[in-house]
Parts: sequence; C-alpha cells; structure tokens
Amino acid sequence: MNKFVFFGGKGGVGKTTVSCAYGLKCAREGLKTLVVSTDPAHSTSDVFDQQFGDDPERVEAYENLWAMELDPDEEVQRHMMEIKRTMSDQVSPAIVNEIDRQIELAHRTPGAHEAALFDRFIDVMREASADASERASGEGRPASNSEEYDRVVFDTSPTGGTLRLLSLPDFLEGWIERLLEKREQSLDLYEKAAIGKREPRQTIEQDPIIARLVERKEMFEFAGETLTNDATFFLVLNPDELSIRETSRAIEDLDEYDLNVAGLVINKIAPEPDEGEEGTGATYLRERHRTEQDRIRRIEEKFAEPVVARIVQRVEEVKGDLLEEVAAELDIEVAPDSPRP
Repeated sequence: MNKFVFFGGKGGVGKTTVSCAYGLKCAREGLKTLVVSTDPAHSTSDVFDQQFGDDPERVEAYENLWAMELDPDEEVQRHMMEIKRTMSDQVSPAIVNEIDRQIELAHRTPGAHEAALFDRFIDVMREASADASERASGEGRPASNSEEYDRVVFDTSPTGGTLRLLSLPDFLEGWIERLLEKREQSLDLYEKAAIGKREPRQTIEQDPIIARLVERKEMFEFAGETLTNDATFFLVLNPDELSIRETSRAIEDLDEYDLNVAGLVINKIAPEPDEGEEGTGATYLRERHRTEQDRIRRIEEKFAEPVVARIVQRVEEVKGDLLEEVAAELDIEVAPDSPRP
C-alpha cells in the first residue's frame, strides 16, 4: 500500500468514518498513522471524541495514531495574507491598496477554498515525505509535524471539490510555465534597454517574482508526481442511485488525470430484520434491505474496481468499539509498499 491513502465520495456517504477506521486499522498494525481531514464538516473530532486543529495531535485513545483538521476558511485567510505580503515587497506603494483589493476579490470567487486548501494539502504531503530523510540527516523539526508517519490517510472533501483540488497540478503547472516565460522575456527586454552604465534594478537570477513562480511550479510538480506514484484512492458510496451515479462520474474524472481507484467501500447498508419479525418497521426494513442488495449486486457488475468493504449501518454513532468493528470490516491492505530503488 502507498504512503498516502485517500477516501473520496459525495457528501454524507461516511468518508470520515471509513478514513478514521482505516487509520485505526493501520495504527493497530504498528504503523505510525496520520488522519487528515480536508472536509469542511470535520467529523474527525466527533469520531475520536477529541478536538483537533491545523497541526497533528496524538489521538489519546489509541497508539500510533495522530489526526489533524484543515479549516478551509482559515486556509483562505492564510493564503491571502501570504500573497499580500509577497506582493507588497515587490510593487510600488502606490498600487499596494489596489492589489489588496483585487486579492480579496479573488479569494471570494468559486474555487478559492480549493486553491488555498491545496497549498496546505501539499505542505502535509511534503512534510510527511521529508520526515524519513530529515531524521536520517539529523535535520528533523522539533514540532509535531516531524513525526515520521508510515501512512497518511486523507478524509477528502465531497467529490466535486476533491477532483478540482487534484486536477490543479496539471492546470497550474502549464499556467506557471507560461507566466515564467513571459516574465523572463520582460526582464530580458528591460536589461537590453538599460542605458550606458546604468544597471537594471533586477536580473533574471535575482528577480523575486521568478523565484516565487519557480517555487510554485516545483510544488505543483511534487504534488502531481506524489499523487500519481505514491497515493492510493478509494471511493465511499451508499447503496442508492445518486451515490452510484456520483461514483461513476468520479471514477471517470479520476481516470482522466491518471489517478486510478483501487477499490469501493459500500457504507450504510440497511441490516436485514430477523426471520419471522413482523410489523410495519420490519416490513419497511426488509424491503429496503432487498432493494439495497440488488443495488450492491449492480455495483459489483457495473464497476471494474473491487468492493473492499460492505459496512452495515449502525444505530449509534461509529466511535470506540464500533469504530474497531468497522476497521475489521475493511478488506484493505495495510503493509507499506517496498521502497522503490
């Protein structure tokens, strides 16, 4: 199994429950595991009965398990302030206020949350990827992010937002390359226009904007390579028509970006009433169970991806012993892949 494991799907299908259960399954096998929630609903704290924030914290009830929750609103504000600071250092004071206004408008547009969250999302992957080498070289950070995780489990946002998030590397990489080319051309023309012994204020090697663009390009290249080569994707769905259609679209979209789905988790399956049980409730439950079993068979026939778990809906919230039960029902590999040569 790859180091990074993602559980996606439409909102409300139970991604948080499944990702936390898989994180627990990995931790029980002795892997140092981090569960990362990028879903604005943030139920991870509810599952573990413990509040989490932007930095990894140990899950008190379990060994080898950490969790963190990324807040999209906070990430947007942080992203906006970082851009403002960068731009303020690179433009004349006369246009700083106008740039601030344009940045604030940009961060109110659709997709701003995904763009800001993506930066933090990459930070988590980079930190987790760098830990082993940093420890070997003695450069590990003292903060909690320096923990060397064997497995990082992402409880992703609903399907549409997740796919936009994952498609950003290809889109932005090309965009940044074009910006970089234009910026180099403009600086080259500026240098050629320098008169006499007057030196241009900037050179390509010293230009902070080019340095920033190169940094962003390298970050997106890292994200694209990691998602393709060191990440595994699972989709969570319920046995209902809308969920089946959403899953079909998600598989097609992921495939478009060469991100293959390793398996499907069917969650919230209605239990079958005991034989001989009568009454309105039993009749309803029996009919619902029959309908859902038909859909499950259709899922198995329709999709090439294997069904790795069939999780019956519980009456109570899934936490504690119930979370242990769900973890045991996930037929998903835990052992890490052998290191690549």
